[in-house]
Amino acid sequence: MNRKIKHVAMFSGGAASAYVAYLMVQKHGKENSVLFFTDTLWEHPDNYRFMYDVADYIGIDFNHVQDEDLRTPEDVFIETRFLGNSRLAKCSSELKVKQTVVYIEKLRDEGYEPILYFGIGPHEKHRQQNLTELYAHHALEPVETRFPLIDANIKDINLKEVIENEWKIKLPEMYYLGFSHANCGGRCVRGGLNHYEHLFKTWPEVYKKQEEMEEKLREMLGNVTILKRNSQPLALKEFREEIESGQRLRSSDITEEDEVPCVCVFS
Repeated sequence: MNRKIKHVAMFSGGAASAYVAYLMVQKHGKENSVLFFTDTLWEHPDNYRFMYDVADYIGIDFNHVQDEDLRTPEDVFIETRFLGNSRLAKCSSELKVKQTVVYIEKLRDEGYEPILYFGIGPHEKHRQQNLTELYAHHALEPVETRFPLIDANIKDINLKEVIENEWKIKLPEMYYLGFSHANCGGRCVRGGLNHYEHLFKTWPEVYKKQEEMEEKLREMLGNVTILKRNSQPLALKEFREEIESGQRLRSSDITEEDEVPCVCVFS
């Protein structure tokens, strides 16, 4: 069966995926392109403003989808009886990957063959093959994936300047607050120690929500935690108390499992 190609920018609400969408449209045309965003329902409100601003600027359709049962990552953790952490985050597979596969097969049923575009920069090239294999494994047929930022060696700082200064679009609020990515409203379970320290100091009320969620899962499942230090569980409550007391451990002997993003921030 011959299908017409549909170029799909996997939109995370971040700068990299926004710029990839722009490059995709410039090369393949608006009529052959679409933005696709999978919503965890934990997103910062300003992410939506940014995404619609970008869609308007580029001039292509914006497909905004979410879990049919309106599950959040917390719902997934309770349902699967597994608390997401830096090594494994089922929220990503349930709320991101599955929704994407449904969309892929919908396009194929309509006579289109999707090509997925991701905002992975040159510094993340080691993740390129893993992402390709992820979608190839879940979809009914292999899916072509492309990584324009790697191909063109475009670094993150350059494209943020373009979006702000040339497109005249304000970046998502989370960037200005010092977060490395704009996903899940700061509640990313793969953020690591530095991320959660910054979250506590920037949005203590959001940190509290994560702490309360973790305590609920710990009551259900035992000594499970989002964070680990030296491969040992570190509860958010314990970590918060360390920060508040000024006893936050910072030793060269400590391995901090930071900056290990899931599929959410591949886009």
